[in-house]
Amino acid sequence: MELDLVEIAPNAEPPVCKIIDYQKYLYQQKKKAKEMKANAAKTEIKELRFGPNTDEHDFQFKLNHAKNFLKEGNKVKAFVYFKGRSILFSEQGEKLLLRFAVELEEFGKAEKMPLLEGKRMSMIIAPIKKK
Repeated sequence: MELDLVEIAPNAEPPVCKIIDYQKYLYQQKKKAKEMKANAAKTEIKELRFGPNTDEHDFQFKLNHAKNFLKEGNKVKAFVYFKGRSILFSEQGEKLLLRFAVELEEFGKAEKMPLLEGKRMSMIIAPIKKK
């Protein structure tokens, strides 16, 4: 009949075996794994760039974009980029990012607080899971 004897539960007493087509069984296992992977939630990280002296209108514009990204279920990475000697205003950039996180409190939670990495100060905000 071209079938195989496959041991299903080797630890059971007595061991459990099944007569099946092993190649078909492997194919179905791969198919299930592929389907599970396709159904897994995919999260993207959207980036928003600020300058240390970002104006109020630009801040509100980017804030609205961040709200939309968080509603869609994406993470938001906000960063302040310091050019040249503007690195002297690092505390101003930190205030800007903290204000950004406070404004987005009802939509997302800060996953990573502002951290200076070279000439960039960044933070990550993750969306709040709706129940």
